[in-house]
Amino acid sequence: MALPLYIPPCIHTPPGQYHLPPPDQPIRIQIEGPLIAIERLLPHLSWQLDHPDRPFPQPAGPELARLTYRKIYGEACLEAAGELAVRDEYLGWMAEKYPDDMIDYYGVTFDHLVPADDPNPEVMQINIIEIEDDSGVYANTWLSFAVDPAEFIGKKVLAVPRCCQKRKGTQDRWRVNALVDKRVHGRVHLKGAEEFREFVRQHECS
Repeated sequence: MALPLYIPPCIHTPPGQYHLPPPDQPIRIQIEGPLIAIERLLPHLSWQLDHPDRPFPQPAGPELARLTYRKIYGEACLEAAGELAVRDEYLGWMAEKYPDDMIDYYGVTFDHLVPADDPNPEVMQINIIEIEDDSGVYANTWLSFAVDPAEFIGKKVLAVPRCCQKRKGTQDRWRVNALVDKRVHGRVHLKGAEEFREFVRQHECS
């Protein structure tokens, strides 16, 4: 049985700018987390990892994007948005834990109202937090609020925007947008932060 995705209210007053953003704000959203937690959200999906022409996105990509979009904006906005375009995905390969055809971490990036010609939109970073595997040790180490594992184990999956984490995510916007740029243009290498800033500046001046 699939567990629900739970994004808690922001702990800050006023709430963080991207927790949760207003529906009229253009924003690029990345959500990522351990595979074991994602499979609790989407237990019916398979992974297509072991053939040369590995598809993009994985079947989980659009499903995780829709689930997240619905949680942020509601069912009505999801229906109005139609098919959500997955802009990028992250496959975390852990060869020391699994065979080469398995991942243990997955992330997906999608847009809300972002103009097609905007290479550097604002970014909302959300991390899915695994609680069942370590009884909440990681959550209570890296989140800015206390987590009671009993509220989540077997009941729901926790996902937390960056503003309520101890990690500040100062490079989130560069990283997420540079990864989208890399995929869209088929680049071999990721633009560094300075190189990407110069790319954005030239785009704005053109």
